[in-house]
Amino acid sequence: MKDSVLHKFQDSVSEVLIRHKSILDIISKYQESCAKVNRSIIKAATNCGCIRIDAKAQHIPKDISYEDLKDFLDNHVSGELCDICRDKITQEMGNHLFYLVGICNTLHLDIHEILTKQSKNIETLGKYGLY
Repeated sequence: MKDSVLHKFQDSVSEVLIRHKSILDIISKYQESCAKVNRSIIKAATNCGCIRIDAKAQHIPKDISYEDLKDFLDNHVSGELCDICRDKITQEMGNHLFYLVGICNTLHLDIHEILTKQSKNIETLGKYGLY
């Protein structure tokens, strides 16, 4: 389905990604955008305080089943993003996706095919396919 939102996004990125045409530029911008996503999440905790990150070792009982593990482990985040932090993180994630798709375009890869294949792998292999 060539009219999917992913294909439209990939076509748009192809049209506007002019200044950073080199794969090296795109890769470095992709890495920078990842750092900005991370920083915006950290700032939500350290500057705004709308979320709290309480990371600590997770002690897993020896007799727990793999199926029960997902319900046992904690993501270390409490609270909810405020509208300002949600907007900032969403913006940074959008920029990150932009450069990911820019890499796809440069290497003639279809983001829709990549996501479809990954989705099928998850459906087929489930939790056993994770690495």
